[in-house]
Amino acid sequence: MHTHRSFRNPPALPHAAVVETLERALRDRSFEGEVADTLVGTALNDDDHAFVEHWCVEVGTRAEPGSPLLGLAGLCLGHTARRFGRLGDEAVKLAESLASRAEADPADVDGRAMDGFDDVRSFLGLWPSQD
Repeated sequence: MHTHRSFRNPPALPHAAVVETLERALRDRSFEGEVADTLVGTALNDDDHAFVEHWCVEVGTRAEPGSPLLGLAGLCLGHTARRFGRLGDEAVKLAESLASRAEADPADVDGRAMDGFDDVRSFLGLWPSQD
C-alpha cells in the first residue's frame, strides 16, 4: 500500500501553553512526545524572537543526554536564525555544542542539531574562513 506523507508546519501556540508543555516535558521524559509540534511551531511561527530563542535554549540546556529534545532544540535554533537573522551568543554556542555532540555521539544528540547549526552558520554568516 502506498501512502502519501504530508508535511505541515505546526502553528504557534499561546505562550502559556508553550511554557506549560515544555516545562512538563523537561520535568518528565514521558511527555517528550508532545514537545515537537510545540517547539517547532514556536520556532517557525511565533513572532516574539526573545521568547522563541529563550525556549530553544532552555530545552537545549535542560534536556537530558540522549533525549530527542536536544536535536530538536538545535534544529529550532537554526529555524530561529533563519527567521530573525540573529541569535544571542549563548544560543550560537549552544547550537555549536549540540552539533558537536551529535557528530561525536548520535545516541547523545541526534543529527537534527547538525542541520540546525548549518542553518545558524549560514543565516548568521558564521562559516569558518578558508585559510
